[in-house]
Amino acid sequence: MAEYTRGSVYQAAFDPKAYLEYFKFGEGSVGDEYLNFALKHYCKAFASGDMKGDTLIDIGSGPTIYQLLSACENFKEIVASDYTDRNCQELEKWLKKEPGAFDWTPVVKYVCELEGKRGKEAEKEAKLRKTIKQVLKCDIHKSNPMDPIILPPADCLISSLCLEAACKDQNTYRLALKNISSLLKPGGHLVLSGDLGCSFYMVGPTRFSCLVLGEEFLREALSETGFSIQEFEVLFRDDNVDDSSDFSGMYFILARKEEAV
Repeated sequence: MAEYTRGSVYQAAFDPKAYLEYFKFGEGSVGDEYLNFALKHYCKAFASGDMKGDTLIDIGSGPTIYQLLSACENFKEIVASDYTDRNCQELEKWLKKEPGAFDWTPVVKYVCELEGKRGKEAEKEAKLRKTIKQVLKCDIHKSNPMDPIILPPADCLISSLCLEAACKDQNTYRLALKNISSLLKPGGHLVLSGDLGCSFYMVGPTRFSCLVLGEEFLREALSETGFSIQEFEVLFRDDNVDDSSDFSGMYFILARKEEAV
């Protein structure tokens, strides 16, 4: 098992520009397979019309926006968040259209095609920039992950490729799930996506640990935290394991926070 990567290492060594190499869509990287899988499910989930409201919080956004492209159509306000300062700065760079910001155009184009809005890439990017109102520091190990800021309960939470990277064991994961659940209204939706069977991933030359997740554990942890699972999709990896990550598959979960009795 890979040695657990602590938050101090992320703050010091996580390079957002190196991480974004995975998201150069259409270049045949290991990220293509994940993006194809995740974006189709995000599109389907948010197109259903069941998930909408005032506020969506993205837990552990990293330097990425792909996970919010379909969601921005359904919410008045999105709060993005991350643990590391450099990831937040990279997000702000894209939001403000600063020089050197990552070019998400191929991903945005793909999402627009999935949504039947071919050629509307500029409108989609403008909509997302307008909807993301805040980029906040987030620590899922705190009972209020946005501490010291207190946010009103959200209608929806998204978290992609975050919890498994930030938790050292199953008990820590369960507690983190409980912590982020506190940010969500009863009856609100949680959208989780990430990797199964992954113990590490590389960002540039740096190796980061990952908590090995399986479907059974995820189902148990969500149920224990008061979520009812509405959708649980798994896609097993179809290529050979390479040296950038050892994940065996991908998951997409749509769950609803049960109302207090």
